[in-house]
Amino acid sequence: MLLHIENVLTADELAYAQNLLADAPWSDGKITAGSQSGQVKNNLQLPQMSETGKAMAELVKAAVLRNAEFFSAALPHTVFPPLVNCYREGQNFGNHIDNAIRSDPYTGQWVRTDVSTTLFLNNPDEYDGGELVIEDNYGSHRVKLAAGDMIVYPATSLHHVTPVTRGQRIASFFWTQSMVSSDEKRTMLFDMDRAITSLRAQYGESDESVLLTGVYHNLLRQWSSI
Repeated sequence: MLLHIENVLTADELAYAQNLLADAPWSDGKITAGSQSGQVKNNLQLPQMSETGKAMAELVKAAVLRNAEFFSAALPHTVFPPLVNCYREGQNFGNHIDNAIRSDPYTGQWVRTDVSTTLFLNNPDEYDGGELVIEDNYGSHRVKLAAGDMIVYPATSLHHVTPVTRGQRIASFFWTQSMVSSDEKRTMLFDMDRAITSLRAQYGESDESVLLTGVYHNLLRQWSSI
């Protein structure tokens, strides 16, 4: 599933984030890269243990967890503390697949990375290049979203960020361990949830919507691992 979710951050939250990042203590982005991705990663990253890093993680995580569309699509069990990166002129991130398991830097808890998410923090007209390119069975998808919007996609996907040729690209990124590890099953549940919501909006609470809701929860019960 490849999902664009709009306006995850409010205008006030976005302004607060941009103010926090105005004098960010950027460091080498390789600090959280694996052995393979570290060879193709060329960007800057906000240290997680910095005061700015902690404040950004709290802001993004709170916004994401209140978003009903994200919850329906990702079915989050555990959300890895969000990180923030910056690509300046000439910087990029070559083809890679995200590490399968990560350790939460605050709790030490192991998190399986089922779902990857990028939340854009500045607008596309502020930089050239810097597209997130995600590969799937249907080809390449180039993603460059408005500030406050985010893209959700399977962490199993091959992806890269094209070189920035003007300005700088700033985004938050994080991973989610889902209650349902299979992307195919998550997609079916997401489609069913959207269909049920649409039926309720059109016809109210009907016998059919109650029956479909029961099927949804029985599938979730069967497929989830918590």
